[in-house]
Amino acid sequence: MSAWFRTFVPRPSAEIRLICFPHAGGAASAYRGWAELLPPSIEVTAVQYPGRQDRIMADPSPDMATLVREIAEEIRPLLDRPVAFFGHSMGGTVAYEVARALPRELRPALVHLFASARRAPDDCEPLAAEFRGDEGILRYVTGLGGTAGKLIAHEELRDLALFVLRADFHLIDTYTHRPGAPLVCPVTAIAGSYDTACTPADAAAWARYTTGGFHLRELPGGHFYLESAPEKLTALLTDTLVPAPAAR
Repeated sequence: MSAWFRTFVPRPSAEIRLICFPHAGGAASAYRGWAELLPPSIEVTAVQYPGRQDRIMADPSPDMATLVREIAEEIRPLLDRPVAFFGHSMGGTVAYEVARALPRELRPALVHLFASARRAPDDCEPLAAEFRGDEGILRYVTGLGGTAGKLIAHEELRDLALFVLRADFHLIDTYTHRPGAPLVCPVTAIAGSYDTACTPADAAAWARYTTGGFHLRELPGGHFYLESAPEKLTALLTDTLVPAPAAR
């Protein structure tokens, strides 16, 4: 298995593989418990970006283009069955760009893209000046809530978290969307009901990025609604990827 991917509960007979892209500062372990919440027909695989957890000795990617290229080069073996991409926050941008980077012959394997708590690609902006530098990054992450905000409250974990966050925020700050053909797979944009970083209205702009159908979904919670309402989120994913059989 590639160093880039983690499948915590292998399901060789699953009909579809859900590949999850973590948020800035996040890691593959954020999706460790999802297999228990999803049906056996879905196998969960998470991307492990370099510079964190068991890849702590690997240098973080210097820019979004490099990160995307490296993932796209490694992902081919995972496209042996239908796949869906789920990307949260920064991961939504990474998932979208990896989808665009897939070789033409592999694109049919991608059957759905879920963009979670992330503005549309041409609406992504660098961090405001007030969130520059380590203290600014810490204020920004703390304001979003979620596990990351709690971790950096511990002094012994702060330096390690900042190392990853600096690298990931650099990817965000230097990212520029390149116009091109829209995706052909369906796209579902998901937003937390009181997320100020990506409101449901912001998420609606993802409709411009696909010809395959678009849905906007709102779930209760803030930016890290996937931590506070995982059952609702995984139910939405299940309903989308494994539709109930039609009544006779």
